[in-house]
Amino acid sequence: MRIEIPRYSERLGALRIHDVQRVIEIDSGSLKSLSEDFHVLRFSVDEIKEVESRMAIVLPVKNEKPNILEGVLSGIPHDVLVIIVSNSSRAPIDRYQIEVDTVLHFYRFSRRSFIMVHQKDPAWGLALKKVNYTSILEDDDVRDGKGEGMVLGIILAKALGKEFIGFIDSDNYIPGAVYEYAKIYASAFLAARTPYAMVRIRWPYKTKFVGKGFYFRRRGRVSEITNKYINMLLGKLTHFETDIVKTGNSGDHAMTMRLAEVMEFAEGFAIEPYELIYLIEQFSGLRPTKYEDVISKGVEVFQVEPRNPHVHEERGTEHIKEMILKSLSIIYHSSLCDEELKEQILNELVAREILKPGEEPPKQRTIPPIAQINASKVLEILAEQAESFIATEM
Repeated sequence: MRIEIPRYSERLGALRIHDVQRVIEIDSGSLKSLSEDFHVLRFSVDEIKEVESRMAIVLPVKNEKPNILEGVLSGIPHDVLVIIVSNSSRAPIDRYQIEVDTVLHFYRFSRRSFIMVHQKDPAWGLALKKVNYTSILEDDDVRDGKGEGMVLGIILAKALGKEFIGFIDSDNYIPGAVYEYAKIYASAFLAARTPYAMVRIRWPYKTKFVGKGFYFRRRGRVSEITNKYINMLLGKLTHFETDIVKTGNSGDHAMTMRLAEVMEFAEGFAIEPYELIYLIEQFSGLRPTKYEDVISKGVEVFQVEPRNPHVHEERGTEHIKEMILKSLSIIYHSSLCDEELKEQILNELVAREILKPGEEPPKQRTIPPIAQINASKVLEILAEQAESFIATEM
């Protein structure tokens, strides 16, 4: 793969956020050229495959169409471990069983490694209580929510000794885009100068069919708003206006396991913007932190624009409003957000008829880091007691 070098980076303490880098070639060949261009980063097939063998990709699934799920699976490189955490309905139609049938049919022909489990399986409650990680539980079961499912996937990847963990939304219609995302993840980890690295996909276009042709929309409806206010927060902290953040709601992203272990996450759809806010709060040097090794080695955030357009299920207006509310709530309740920015956020939410005048956005629950969890014990209990648990030979 051949990717542009970062044209610009914003530095806050130990945190470095790189501006968007475009993919030049998805496959740049096997051999290194004797006269490489210093304006690009190039990684060979062998280098990328070596990283993929140490990577897991989590697919959070909820009532997805079987054909789309199978397409996503087909796009993930074979040597990457797939972890499917489903929160699909089990009654009156058992949609999880439909997903299981789809995945097993795919396995029959592909023979690829995967783990699959339902988010609401009672064995999760037993396992997480055993390792004293109960903040994610409600009435002895894991809470509903995308963020919660992603954290479960991280725990499983940790148990299996994976060094890199990625996430890809399971409603992606384009297998080629999924494949490219995985290659981007591996390339970013090869480019990173720290063991604490994150890479976030910035879609070139969100595509929809209008009339007799496709319309390629450059910006997502939610991400444009989220990016604006995260950048306003950064501008207030540095006293320089910036537009460095362009991936505030990127569901397609990845990080090193060493970073994932020290990350705090947020519930539901708030998880992606909260990752950035957490990094700013913890590692910008503006607040004390207990993670001295992270401060010493630094954190890098890559934002990469792929070649494939993004096509996914169109969501309704209420879903969009919910995502905007959760995203701006994360910024509003940050310890770094001043009163002026809070007022601007409230005005935005009122103008969009998401809140009424005088209301405040509800604070989103957070999920503590998994660093101290005995992940192997969790996997052991799931393998023995979870009715929904399926795993192939690793």
